[in-house]
Amino acid sequence: MRKLDENWFTEVAAEAGSAFSLRLTAAGRIHEERTPYQLIEVYETEHFGRLLTIDGFVMLTERDNFLYHEMMSHPALYTHPAPRRVLIIGGGDCGTLREVLRHPEVESARQVEIDERVTRVSERFFPQLCEANSDPRAHLEFGDGIRFVKEAPAAGFDVIIVDSTDPIGPAAGLFSQAFYADCLRALDANGILVAQSESPLLHQKLLLSMHTALRGAGFLDIAVLNFPQPVYPSGWWSATMACKDAPLTGFREEDAREKPFPTRYYNAGIHTASMAAPEFLYQALAGTGPA
Repeated sequence: MRKLDENWFTEVAAEAGSAFSLRLTAAGRIHEERTPYQLIEVYETEHFGRLLTIDGFVMLTERDNFLYHEMMSHPALYTHPAPRRVLIIGGGDCGTLREVLRHPEVESARQVEIDERVTRVSERFFPQLCEANSDPRAHLEFGDGIRFVKEAPAAGFDVIIVDSTDPIGPAAGLFSQAFYADCLRALDANGILVAQSESPLLHQKLLLSMHTALRGAGFLDIAVLNFPQPVYPSGWWSATMACKDAPLTGFREEDAREKPFPTRYYNAGIHTASMAAPEFLYQALAGTGPA
């Protein structure tokens, strides 16, 4: 839900009784289009650079998108012992794809986004996020990610990243047990799935439902990755990582410490710290506390 006056963009999180605002420049809204799937808008803000919204909800800003994109990619890739084949479902802004392709061991990164216009708008207004689109290892496809995974060959991927919007509209099915079961089948041995999982403070019921669905689909181990995200409701966000057939008890820490590319947030220490959670979240996920 979104309200807009001539000076501010405001996203209202009605379920939390809160709102977040960004002051706009004189340029204000610089792009608007309605696709068959959603409303895409781009704004110029004073302190966070360009802002991308979908259906009135903040997707990213130039200033802080690195937090989300790095945490959606590097922990999973450094947890897998040898991530060569990566599938991204969603991710139309291509920031996660860029981070994935920083890893030299990745041989192929296939991205399946339902709305091509998100990618084309990002190429125009957020070109820095699309730097890797021309990488020969990148394969951009536009279509239904749920159907793609259902029809994908067994054991065809090492890592699947579900870089989706909120669980409403076209993205709702990306949070279901049936979808996770298809992901499990499409993952090879030691396969890792990671999916954005909203705010640990505001959306514990969603986190619990995701864990229940992932367990029901057959994933052996699940962990929540916590990280800040100032422009999302509560300013605290998460990704949920699941392994097909091995415990999530470690990662390639030395490789992460010596990563051959720059990051602005992720490092080996952040990887370890992100997997710690407050007691209320452990209780909510165990069903021993309110969710």
